[in-house]
Amino acid sequence: MFVEVAKLDEIAPGGMKAYEVKGKEIVLCNYDGKIYAVSRRCGHMNSPLEMGTLEGYILTCPMHYSQFDITTGEALSGPVPTYSGDEPIPEDLMRTIQYISMLQSKIKTYNIETYPVKVEGNSIMVDV
Repeated sequence: MFVEVAKLDEIAPGGMKAYEVKGKEIVLCNYDGKIYAVSRRCGHMNSPLEMGTLEGYILTCPMHYSQFDITTGEALSGPVPTYSGDEPIPEDLMRTIQYISMLQSKIKTYNIETYPVKVEGNSIMVDV
């Protein structure tokens, strides 16, 4: 059953916004003038996806940079190493970061759920 979640002017072109609808956390994404609805939580380690980036139809998780296709929910890539700073860090800390990165790479990245969307006038309706 479709329910009104937002108004069109709430989601900027290329933007995202999180909502809770009927107990489900979702993110509305505006890609190329069309609205898509996906699960709010990353399929890798449950991070809030609206805090990531949306480039075209690719949603990138803010935590480990796993990527998802908002049109299908398909996981396009798993996590990538997270340290890319220029400043040296202590050797013990670097070993810890490397170990955590190795552990994260062993966690499967699942597809995220997508939800049907329709626009009626200025209302964004989602079937959750």
